[in-house]
Amino acid sequence: MPLNPIESTIAPSPLYQQVKDHILEKIKSGKWKPDMKIDSENSLVKTMGVSRMTVNRALRELTAEGKLVRLQGVGTFVARHKPQTELLRIRSIAREIIERGGEHSCDIHLLQQEKISPKVASDMKLRLNMPVYHAILVHRDNGVPIQLEDRYINPVVAPDFLKQDFTRITPSDYLQAICPAMEVEHVIEAMMPDKWSRELLEISRAEPCLILHRRTWINSTVATQNRFIYPGSRHKIGSRFYPSCAT
Repeated sequence: MPLNPIESTIAPSPLYQQVKDHILEKIKSGKWKPDMKIDSENSLVKTMGVSRMTVNRALRELTAEGKLVRLQGVGTFVARHKPQTELLRIRSIAREIIERGGEHSCDIHLLQQEKISPKVASDMKLRLNMPVYHAILVHRDNGVPIQLEDRYINPVVAPDFLKQDFTRITPSDYLQAICPAMEVEHVIEAMMPDKWSRELLEISRAEPCLILHRRTWINSTVATQNRFIYPGSRHKIGSRFYPSCAT
């Protein structure tokens, strides 16, 4: 049967795209599951009958698209679906996890009053002789660490903060209930994690992280100074919103 004239003009996909399609089909079908190590470059070269350069390009592009994670000297793995944290609103990490069907748990590594450091005093506009509350927690989704929370709290706005059980309520939910923020500042940066962050998040030294810096105000008083660290392969940050004047 002769080909449709339109069909006959359609060129075949480039070889690297055929390799990408092959890998994506394995992932879509469930044969290659999240965190599973996929076939090696040599194996894909033999399976697809293409050059190593072609396979390498396909793997590089899929890694850049967030479909794969490549660890030098270890191999290439299927990336986990990355949940997304709101950028323009304050939302509890526990609520985000529960709403997408996960199970939230929390490890408390520090919860104490301490002498404020010069940097934190400057950031929070507090005097050096003032006390500050400090909390460090790791939030987990089905047992996997996805957020390291490093939070400083002005005792004036939340005097009973240290008395709370933060395995049952998150600091965000507690603070929003007793003293809702009136002004919020968000700054995002990427970094390679230090040893302390890697150990708490249970990640390798090759895993990049996203950091969300947040300051909140009540009237003119800085209420909290926070740093939330997310493993890059496990999380993303973003929002959808309606601008006041769309163009």
